[in-house]
Amino acid sequence: MLSDRHFFITCRLLPPRRLLAGTEFECHAGVIAERRAKHGFVLTAWLFLPDHWHAIFFPASPLTIALVMESIKVSSTARINAARHESGKLWQPRFFDRVLRTVKEYREKVDYIHQNPVRAGLVKRAEDWLWSSAREYSGTLQAPASVHPNLSIDRIVLPSDEQTRI
Repeated sequence: MLSDRHFFITCRLLPPRRLLAGTEFECHAGVIAERRAKHGFVLTAWLFLPDHWHAIFFPASPLTIALVMESIKVSSTARINAARHESGKLWQPRFFDRVLRTVKEYREKVDYIHQNPVRAGLVKRAEDWLWSSAREYSGTLQAPASVHPNLSIDRIVLPSDEQTRI
């Protein structure tokens, strides 16, 4: 089933395209917020890096993860291309998705997402990377509103037993 599950997503920039930067991250965040408002999917974690992005989405049936991703990729490509005065595909045609089956797996993927800029050497602490939901998880929302995109997460309650299927 391609709905009613938590999906860990990785979407990569098409290799010949120029890396993304702050204004493009902000644009991409706006697209995801608009697509979420239109389609009603749940977003519980996210991160943007210059060459790829991650998210955890929960599309409720009849919405599918394929429709969520197509909607985001098409809209963000159009907007970023317009801002850059460029044309063509921005994202690789496919994306990586993995259904998260247990509470443990879900928590591991959230940690993986948030630690990505630390592993890449971009920041010392996950909360210092402005383009992720790490600060919402840590409770340290101290960045100015004009710098941080308006892309809040949907809060969910998970069982305490890490082996519980979700």
